[in-house]
Amino acid sequence: MLVVPRRRRLLAAATLTALMLITGCSGAKPAGARGGDDTAMATMAPMTPTPTAWPSASTAPESLLPGMPPPLDAHDLYAADRPNLLSDAVRNDLPRIYVPNNRGSSVSVIDPATFTVIQTVKVAVSPEHVVPSWDLRTLWVNSDRGNTLTPIDPVTGRFGRAVPVNDPYNLYFSPDGKWAIVMSEAAHQIVFRDAHTMAVHKTVPVSCEGVNHVDFSRDGRYFIASCEYSGDLIKVDTAKEQVIGQLHLTAPHPMPQDVKISPDGRTWYVADMHTSGIWILNGDAFTQPRFLATGAGAHGLYVSRDSKYLYITNRGEGSISLLNFATGKLVAKWRIPGGSPDMGGLSADGTVMWMSGRYDGVVYAIDTRDGHLIRKIAVGAEPHGLLVWPQPGRYSLGHTGIMR
Repeated sequence: MLVVPRRRRLLAAATLTALMLITGCSGAKPAGARGGDDTAMATMAPMTPTPTAWPSASTAPESLLPGMPPPLDAHDLYAADRPNLLSDAVRNDLPRIYVPNNRGSSVSVIDPATFTVIQTVKVAVSPEHVVPSWDLRTLWVNSDRGNTLTPIDPVTGRFGRAVPVNDPYNLYFSPDGKWAIVMSEAAHQIVFRDAHTMAVHKTVPVSCEGVNHVDFSRDGRYFIASCEYSGDLIKVDTAKEQVIGQLHLTAPHPMPQDVKISPDGRTWYVADMHTSGIWILNGDAFTQPRFLATGAGAHGLYVSRDSKYLYITNRGEGSISLLNFATGKLVAKWRIPGGSPDMGGLSADGTVMWMSGRYDGVVYAIDTRDGHLIRKIAVGAEPHGLLVWPQPGRYSLGHTGIMR
């Protein structure tokens, strides 16, 4: 099968020509995408004190995907992600920031204690994200145009031999830990693979363009994926491994990006880079969502360690918006003058947000207590989906650390 490279396909898509200046994961920096009204800064509640142990798991509902660990708290999917609540599996892992340099075909490794790059490792062309495996024992570098996954040992930080995998733009894991789920964007496929060997189990074709970001329902029975170039969302049955719904976002030129479910599992949020905000929907009903403007080039979505706030990176204007889950209101906007915050994650204690500066060749370290920029660290060309490691949580659903 002939797979058209991501960037050639973008250039060939005439209907998307007008969108190229702000395309979700390609090259040129958006022009004129600065400014926007700041949301007034609210008084931020302090982070929840570090627990000494996980609370007892909630009784598993009969509806849970078989084999999926039950949630620790029936009202909070992120209860296992509290500050410094590291599992035994990761306690001896090296504290590192792994930064895939998309155009540099390398991974920069940052020591978060010193804010310095300590290593740069060449990998296959076009590394997109660094993804923790379900069991937290392997970190995978996704090189979509290089058609490989490169493993990293998180205990030693050593890079292993690349595994051949076709078009792995993004990587997720089923909540039961059985399957790796590869978002083969250019191939128009979602591919279920063995979570350890990466052998193909089932290939699911999709009719939308640019399938790439995902999150899972509270019970693990389905996931919702964004299709960046056609402006669609698709709903996939996890157990049946088939598409069960598709809807087109009602905007002139929607460009959905990251997907995130609320702590109570009732609400879904989808960043839209072209419409410059987030779509808010009921995943169970899977009907047309409502829109909330956040800032130019809305791209990445991250949950605070106390489950109170959703961080929204507005790549086009160099800002990060904060949404209060309880009220559904935007309560703050943090500015990075001249910046392009893209994707990343939080430190284990939740006090530092690490974000790639996609168009600036840097990584930002941001204080989550007041939003000030702690440091800019020079890395390679077009840093993308960086991974902060280790992170709290019992298991990983993929991407740059969707932990449960």
